[in-house]
Amino acid sequence: MKISYNWLKQYANFNLSPKDLGEVLTGTGLEVEDITPFESIAGGLQGVVTGAVVECAKHPDADKLSVTRVDVGTGELLQIVCGAPNVAAGQKVVVALVGSTLYPSGGEKLTIKKAKIRGVESMGMICAEDELGLSDNHAGIMVLPADTAAGTPAAEYFKVENDYVLEIGLTPNRSDANSHIGVARDVVAALNVAYKTRIDLVKPDVSAFKATPSGQAMQVAIQDSTACPRYSGVRISNVEVKESPEWLKNRLKAIGLRAINNVVDATNYVLHEYGQPLHAFDAAQIAGNKIVVRKWTPADGKFKALDGVEYATTPDDLMICDAEKPMCIAGVFGGADSGVSESTKEIFLESACFASTGIRKTSTRLGLRTDAATHFEKGCDPNITVTALKRAALLIGELSGGQVSSEIFDHYPVPHPGWKVTVCIDSMLRLAGFSIDPKTIREILHHLEIVIEKEEGNTWHLLVPAFKTDVKREADVVEEMLRIYGYNSFTLPKSVKSALTFSPAINAQKSENLIADLLSGFGLNEVWTNSVSQSGFEEDESLKNQQVMLLNSQTAELDSLRTSILYSGLEVIRHNQNRKAADLRFYEFGKTYHKKGAAYEEQRHLSVFLTGKSFEDNWVGRSEAYSFYHLKNIVEKVLSKLGHHLFEKTSAEEKPFEFCLTYSNEGTEVVKFGAVAKSVLKKFDIKNPVFYADFNWTYLLEKTQYAHTSFHELPKFPSVKRDLAMLVNDELKFEAIEKIAYAESKKLLQEISLFDLYKGDKIEKGKKSYAVSFVFQHAEKTLTDAEIEKIMSRLMSKYESELGAIIRKG
Repeated sequence: MKISYNWLKQYANFNLSPKDLGEVLTGTGLEVEDITPFESIAGGLQGVVTGAVVECAKHPDADKLSVTRVDVGTGELLQIVCGAPNVAAGQKVVVALVGSTLYPSGGEKLTIKKAKIRGVESMGMICAEDELGLSDNHAGIMVLPADTAAGTPAAEYFKVENDYVLEIGLTPNRSDANSHIGVARDVVAALNVAYKTRIDLVKPDVSAFKATPSGQAMQVAIQDSTACPRYSGVRISNVEVKESPEWLKNRLKAIGLRAINNVVDATNYVLHEYGQPLHAFDAAQIAGNKIVVRKWTPADGKFKALDGVEYATTPDDLMICDAEKPMCIAGVFGGADSGVSESTKEIFLESACFASTGIRKTSTRLGLRTDAATHFEKGCDPNITVTALKRAALLIGELSGGQVSSEIFDHYPVPHPGWKVTVCIDSMLRLAGFSIDPKTIREILHHLEIVIEKEEGNTWHLLVPAFKTDVKREADVVEEMLRIYGYNSFTLPKSVKSALTFSPAINAQKSENLIADLLSGFGLNEVWTNSVSQSGFEEDESLKNQQVMLLNSQTAELDSLRTSILYSGLEVIRHNQNRKAADLRFYEFGKTYHKKGAAYEEQRHLSVFLTGKSFEDNWVGRSEAYSFYHLKNIVEKVLSKLGHHLFEKTSAEEKPFEFCLTYSNEGTEVVKFGAVAKSVLKKFDIKNPVFYADFNWTYLLEKTQYAHTSFHELPKFPSVKRDLAMLVNDELKFEAIEKIAYAESKKLLQEISLFDLYKGDKIEKGKKSYAVSFVFQHAEKTLTDAEIEKIMSRLMSKYESELGAIIRKG
């Protein structure tokens, strides 16, 4: 949000530099992200002066050039070569001196240098309007009135206004500060409370508003008071639509708005003054002299807007209609045929309050992010529609000569005075963490326009104004109080008293850092992705039923909170793949969000993604693509680092995986990992296989506090290795072989690994050959061959009887 420094001072007469003002605003929670100087004419016309053409002669070597001598008030005449056809002796002109910089309309900046043009020295430039940035006119040089004094700075002559623009990062909960008056309210409160000044918030005086009814009154019908809780309007006649005065154009230009005409500019001015959107209709274009506020119907067809585009509106969209047709998408965008034009003589001025949810959905779906829509989305104060209407009517009357020709129509069936909040002073101070004088609290509430309706000892009953849409609880009032009091205004205690207690609870941040260091050491990068996702991505039916949908999504696509980090990660892969970075390995700690019945639940996850090559071709060897086993190695290293080793392992082929392995403990899924299904990758246009692991981080942290790391002396006795080859059924998993080995070998088996797998025409169909390696070791003695053979015999017997294996001997 852009705020003009000069404009802001109309409502609060502070004596602060723009930098100091930025610090005050940031202290109140309105973070000033940038402060930029603004000139009503780009560059401020520095180094540009008025001049008098004393002599003008033809260039000796160019028919279309003239050589002039110009008096610029220094006592010496400057020789300037000019190509304008209208230059002549005796004229008063605008001269850009050597070293000055011009910012032409629609062109790049131009620095004036001493030059020779066709052999004749030129010491400046006589300027046209477009070269000065005043207009697009390039018909010739600009000729000033004859009485203009030579040497007058152009900035002074053209009354260049210098201002500063403060860029505020307005958070969604601060709709009360979405205007110059809203920001001024915080400035006045902060300066009076934290800086002990005495200034007042000065709002525009609308007491001069007067209606002189004449002609037929406009009929207004509101068919949906839920979508339009308040609608106000007035007719203004004898309007002369023309260009706005410089002061108004400068105010709008400073905050990035283009001046259109005096009527439209007045409505935009009041929008950014009060935060109340308004719309002016050409009264002559309102069929039947009637305004109807209703939802769109199929009979209305497509809506042609001011930009000439036809929009496909729906029955969810609120429209401002006349007796025959829609004229405006309520709170979003005006129509092509009902807007104010140069021929307009009478207007109907609208000031309304529309439900924020409906406006947000409509503007998002249609892609119309107008100033009016963004204000309504954040929430507007229904109690200022008439005040803003009077302010705009007075301004339009001043600028166009129009007169108010009807009484104000005001539909407000259910007035909304604000929110009643009960607070306890002791509780507020406990939440604050330090003591504040109740007199100071009263002053803060007064400046924020929060009314103390009743006091019962330390209990206060407050009426919070409707424009503070996010202040509805005692904690919210404390937050309002603290940001005005100033977080830097309280003193820290000289001593801190605390009781030291032992708690076995795990340090969540320390555990995350531990695993982050581990994964980063493996060459993975950490990413942070958006928690808001697209509901259509989810393919797991159980998670689909748990989706938390957004009531007011920023875009039509981002409509839910994520139930899985998978799709956020795939968007990262797609983004990088489209930029020729296909070899990726990264991880993310993040939350997923679930609706379970009437309750909501947040779960912490760790996700790991591998895709592409693990390394590029080099002189050591050829590149190797990531596989399921690369991911499995990382998964087991993470679990081992946290002290977890024993899990129930199950494999499956279920969405969103092509195939996956699940590690569970006590019936709870700890981690699921595998290859992402091709159908899912196709949605993201991802070409390479993607391997994904999803850790139940909440569960892991809970169990980690009971996991203990133990240390053992290195074994003194040698290990013994044995290999075993066997034919097994094709559907048998290595996990079954591993499980029997550990069960039969007690503590002697230190390691088991599969070092060869064969499937082919040299063995029986439906069979496969496994070559398995076993490593045995005793902690207190050297194992004998007899002991090893006894274990191996027992294992072979079990494999034959329980797995149907054929042991290959010889």
